[in-house]
Amino acid sequence: MITTLLAFLVTLGVLIVIHEYGHYRVAVACGVKVLRFSVGFGRVLWRRQRSADSTEFVVCALPLGGYVRMLDSREGTVPPDQLHLAFDRKPLRQRTAIVAARPAANLLLAVLLYALANWWGVEEPKSVMGPPVAGSVAERAGLRAGDWVRAVSDDGVQWQDIRSLTELRWEVTRAVLDRENLQLMVSDRDGHGSRRLTLELDRVEAKDLDAALMRRIGLGSPFSEPVIGEVRAGGPAASAGLRTGDRVLSIDGEPIVEATRIRELIRASGAGGQARPMVWRVEREGRSMELTVTPAIVVDGGQRIGRVEMVPGRPAELVTVSHGPFEGLAKAARKTWEMSTLTLSMLGKMLVGEASLKNLSGPITIADYAGQSVKLGLAYYLGFLAVVSVSLGVLNLLPLPMLDGGHLMYYLFEGVTGRPVSELWLERLQRGGVAIMLMMMSLALYNDVARLLGLH
Repeated sequence: MITTLLAFLVTLGVLIVIHEYGHYRVAVACGVKVLRFSVGFGRVLWRRQRSADSTEFVVCALPLGGYVRMLDSREGTVPPDQLHLAFDRKPLRQRTAIVAARPAANLLLAVLLYALANWWGVEEPKSVMGPPVAGSVAERAGLRAGDWVRAVSDDGVQWQDIRSLTELRWEVTRAVLDRENLQLMVSDRDGHGSRRLTLELDRVEAKDLDAALMRRIGLGSPFSEPVIGEVRAGGPAASAGLRTGDRVLSIDGEPIVEATRIRELIRASGAGGQARPMVWRVEREGRSMELTVTPAIVVDGGQRIGRVEMVPGRPAELVTVSHGPFEGLAKAARKTWEMSTLTLSMLGKMLVGEASLKNLSGPITIADYAGQSVKLGLAYYLGFLAVVSVSLGVLNLLPLPMLDGGHLMYYLFEGVTGRPVSELWLERLQRGGVAIMLMMMSLALYNDVARLLGLH
């Protein structure tokens, strides 16, 4: 809990500071007087100001945002000798640059964070596939347990190397959202043989971007060798004579090539409500032997299933994914662009009803993911920070009043017509913007609570 809270506070602190610093830095560069740079809202906890005429830097009690307050004649009286320092007196191009600097800072931060993660490196499951879900897109394409996906392509001409299962899932997600088919270049687990497969993703519905989507496509867990892990003392597996390290060759005459099938057969053995003996053929120290395993019957989720009290399968093979200085930076820029377009695409699909509003997340989900990513390691946390930074940058570019994108729309109107938006329309648009933002925040918070209670 403490780790999650600290990770969440660090996440907010970094994103808010960078978000507002872009605004502040460009404002200063354009000759605008900045009165206050605030991290958070409400009661001031910390204050620093070098002189009465310089910028006041403050940290406030409510860390859910920040702001940069600039000298502006629309918000109060400005001495005549300082009018040239007021934001509203600056040329249109400078006001546009100052407002655009906030989301731009977040997108540049995402590039840096992705680059750092690429340079640092991370251990991820190798893109060797477990058994595809029966009847799924992957099974229809001809994907089999033990297939190693080496590269993917949109057009069959330009191929992109795949180094981990995480990269493969990202490419599949992108293809689903773009309603494109994806070609795979696969070999066996040892890299022998090569063949092309086509995942027909153009008709896959993607209302929710979650693990269930990958299961519908057929890309479940990574390949796990059918080698027995921990065997718990006194359980059915131990009583039958199974040992850690035994390789399962068959169960009731069915050949076993991957550990997922072991789990399925064990669970299915309890379907009749009574323990049913199972004949296991295993290999131990080069010798083959048969053992009779009688599972215990337990109730799980209202269903009777079999259980033998052992861990079936070895952990998935891991690969270290890292990149050199230039390659890591290039991939970071590409990933930031792809994440930005994916975020916009999802927002658009939610607006027209093609994607579920459940995909909208709030502070509780962010805090949870922050804590989980910290536990996984620095590279994972940097990647998480990058994702949130992209989301913040893209969200602020939406053409909604109260957001930077709304102000940029005002300036576009001013640039086209030669006159600013009237005060009357500004007031109306601001009210509408506040209402939309409150609805979005309420929905995000509702989704957070629903996930916490297991309703989503």
